[in-house]
Amino acid sequence: MNAIDEALSTMEREWRAYGVRRQDRAALAADLTVELRSAAADGVTPDQLLGADLRGFARRLADEAGVSRVPPEYGRVVRTALAGTVLGACVGLVGYLLVYPLMVAAFDLPRSFRVPILLAVLVYYGIVAALAAGGASVAVRIRLGDLPRIRRTANAMLVLLPLAGAAVTPLTMGFARAVGYSIHPLAVAVEVGLVAAAVVGAILLARWWSLRDSGGIGFRRQPRRLVTDA
Repeated sequence: MNAIDEALSTMEREWRAYGVRRQDRAALAADLTVELRSAAADGVTPDQLLGADLRGFARRLADEAGVSRVPPEYGRVVRTALAGTVLGACVGLVGYLLVYPLMVAAFDLPRSFRVPILLAVLVYYGIVAALAAGGASVAVRIRLGDLPRIRRTANAMLVLLPLAGAAVTPLTMGFARAVGYSIHPLAVAVEVGLVAAAVVGAILLARWWSLRDSGGIGFRRQPRRLVTDA
């Protein structure tokens, strides 16, 4: 791969991550290819023409051209991730119900032995939470593969969803204890709402994090002119 192809490949990846639509990426690449080949004929390298920050130049070129960008699609991401979370949690619960009797039969502990509460929470809820986070990640990867930076979103979910679960669990348990572990519909609705809010917040944060601009203040610099007047 020569220098022109490498530059175009780098900029293509950045346009894709930036949310530039396919037809606009093709048009930008076609125009840029003409300029790069013309410059190469005069002995000018892509770095000399475009600068060392090809990713930043790609974003500035897209903005200057006024191309349309794909929106973050927060709604689609949340709906798909929630479906995957519920499915993963259900798999975890079913697996726990199937494995628990086998574990009890395999490890016949004396009645005087008490399992530490922290360990019980980590084992009982940790597995379910891990499968729920994994379900959300797999769901968005499979169903939303056309969205920009969806892999980053899925990877961020693997980190943020367990953290959100760890943060909301004490809060939910504290509320349940405060109302005497009531099964009144309103109390149950509040507990479900707390968990749902934490999960949705983690999903939104994961999506926002994956789409944040990595160019820093350099993104706001004056655009570089690709072609100068003679």
